[in-house]
Amino acid sequence: MQPEIDQAVRTLRSGGLILYPTDTVWGIGCDATNADAVARIYALKRSENKKSMLVLCASADMVVRYVNRAPAIAFEVMELADKPLTLILPGAAGLAPNLIPEEGTLGVRVPDHEFCRRMLQAFGRPVVSTSANLSGEPAAVSLSDTAREIVDGVDFVVDPRCEGKPTHKPSSIIAFAEDGAVRIIRE
Repeated sequence: MQPEIDQAVRTLRSGGLILYPTDTVWGIGCDATNADAVARIYALKRSENKKSMLVLCASADMVVRYVNRAPAIAFEVMELADKPLTLILPGAAGLAPNLIPEEGTLGVRVPDHEFCRRMLQAFGRPVVSTSANLSGEPAAVSLSDTAREIVDGVDFVVDPRCEGKPTHKPSSIIAFAEDGAVRIIRE
């Protein structure tokens, strides 16, 4: 697994795109602070929907470096989650501007997945995660489900042996407002 992590990190650092397994479905990723790389993902997916893009972080400590107005309850919910959970948090900062929707929120997830966790720790910054599909198509639950156009459009494809035991379905999504108001978007 280490050679795959090393190559993924080299690709991310050089502004490239990776196709990689997560704890849910396969994702397309890039350095979340690199606007050119983010633009490449939009072009590859044929979508400019900023709300379809989230970032994976290695830990809650990494999350707070890029989201500065999240209520404390959001981190408690993150800690208690027993399945993949994406939090929509206010106050996104320090990321590629074309990643952040007009309302200034950011979708974040701390994956329970060995490959992702080790890659994120080695990279040291958030990594974009958006489902490995063309806009409007179903999410790719495995590498073999991924459209050839997506596979050919990235710079590095992680070996499927790093997949682990994903859920094969998208994460739950909960949005938190600055005042602590909570809205469930997807269960």
